[in-house]
Amino acid sequence: MMSKPLPQDRYPSTTRTGSPRKWMVWALTALVIVVGGGIAYYAYGKFAVKEIETETISFDIANDSTVKIRFTVTRDDSSRDAMCIVRARSKDGSETGRREVYVPSSEHQTLEFNTEVKTSQPPGMADVYGCSFDVPEYLTKS
Repeated sequence: MMSKPLPQDRYPSTTRTGSPRKWMVWALTALVIVVGGGIAYYAYGKFAVKEIETETISFDIANDSTVKIRFTVTRDDSSRDAMCIVRARSKDGSETGRREVYVPSSEHQTLEFNTEVKTSQPPGMADVYGCSFDVPEYLTKS
């Protein structure tokens, strides 16, 4: 039995030239790698590198309107002044008090602080919200 040739207009030919298509695949792959690398670099710089790190050592509820907190601040550059925001939260998790703590320049990278935060409701816990080298003027004035 002899096989009949397939009609050319109905079926694609078996000899394809794949070079334009391969070029497009390689170009899109390179573009995805470059864009992904750029996003990873931006995210690492924004979220992974911390100039100031804090650790809450302990907190003590003094009364229905005061919580005491003890924490450490570690800076990459201890010659720069910094500022930390300490907050108190009630048992339902809402913020009920906040305080800014001035962190002076020092010879030591890690400093320990004790402070009190006044609250508007009975406190449940306290923590360090965050720190920054952008110190407001009113904190540096004596």
